[in-house]
Amino acid sequence: MTEHKPALRVGMIGYAFMGAAHSQAWRTAPHFFDLPLAPEMAVVCGRNAAGVAEAAARLGWASSSTSWRSVLEDDTIDLVDVCTPGDTHAEIAIAALEAGKHVLCEKPLANSVAEAEAMTAAAEKAAAHGVRAMVGFTYRRVPAIALARKLVADGRLGEVRHVRAQYLQDWLVDADAPLSWRLDKAKAGSGALGDIGAHVVDLTQHILGETIHEVSGQLETFVKERPVAESSSGLSGQAGTERGPVTVDDAAVFLARFGGGALGVFEATRFATGRKNAIRIEVNGSKGSIAFDFEDMNVLHFHDATIDDLEGGFRRIVVTEAGHPWVSAWWPPGHGLGYEHGFTHQVVDLVTALADGTQPEPSFADGLQVQRVLAAVETSSDTRSWQEVPA
Repeated sequence: MTEHKPALRVGMIGYAFMGAAHSQAWRTAPHFFDLPLAPEMAVVCGRNAAGVAEAAARLGWASSSTSWRSVLEDDTIDLVDVCTPGDTHAEIAIAALEAGKHVLCEKPLANSVAEAEAMTAAAEKAAAHGVRAMVGFTYRRVPAIALARKLVADGRLGEVRHVRAQYLQDWLVDADAPLSWRLDKAKAGSGALGDIGAHVVDLTQHILGETIHEVSGQLETFVKERPVAESSSGLSGQAGTERGPVTVDDAAVFLARFGGGALGVFEATRFATGRKNAIRIEVNGSKGSIAFDFEDMNVLHFHDATIDDLEGGFRRIVVTEAGHPWVSAWWPPGHGLGYEHGFTHQVVDLVTALADGTQPEPSFADGLQVQRVLAAVETSSDTRSWQEVPA
């Protein structure tokens, strides 16, 4: 006899790239994991009636809507999943929290520190009434990242001294690739810095259990103008003859110092020709090192400097054993996980926290801290100076 579980009715705002990834997670999680609540994909919302109706049918949502406010006004909706461009995050998330809905919001949390502060304040106010909010840094849910964090926390690396972090993509290398909302600062907030740099900022802080305290950075826009796309809803579209300005960065590099004293070197670019989704993180400590590359996401490389030199060197750990976080619900050892699994693990952790009445992580406060790092890097680039990151 199937156990009856309380329902968690979800309304998702936005249905493009991230909406598809989130939909797959909501569909999959209850079939592979024994969740304490039963997610129901109640409604998906978008501006185009025909487009969102098609997406609802294709992605598994029970209904569709063209008004996110109507989703918030629906008393049967328990959680709002925000998968829209950054310029709408604050308005939708704050309104949802004030309506008593739990919120999952895509990263970066907002387009500015002020918006992120307002969202965090709304989340803290809502938490007093049992309403929770989480920001979607899904790469935290890669099992190899969880192992990296554990090795650092267990002291296996000793005193951490160096952090190197890169997020490398190449989808903008073509100077005639069309404009999209991701290249418009008013909608996206920033370019490579916020879109992908936010991930490696969050991941390194998550792995170390420390925050970045000061930065010195440089931003660059290599292609200043691009063809205006007939459709600007995603990464691609048919380019027209009109050209418009690119108002965000194409690449960001910065130095950082962590609270514990470690030095960090960061790079985020959408111009790394040949790199599709390379997230590379290396941490060096007094007793060992770890190295990770998302393009080989089921592996963590670990060097233990305390063993005999004759047996030294980096060890390749395949992070697919049942004892690794989340893995036991999936495939036999060695049968690797993929990009989409991080989103499913995010749903698992979120639903579990909601059922337990605890704060899911990363919180909006965590998202705000990342936003402050991003803002400090941008200010540093503008002023050519070191910038402190507010606590």
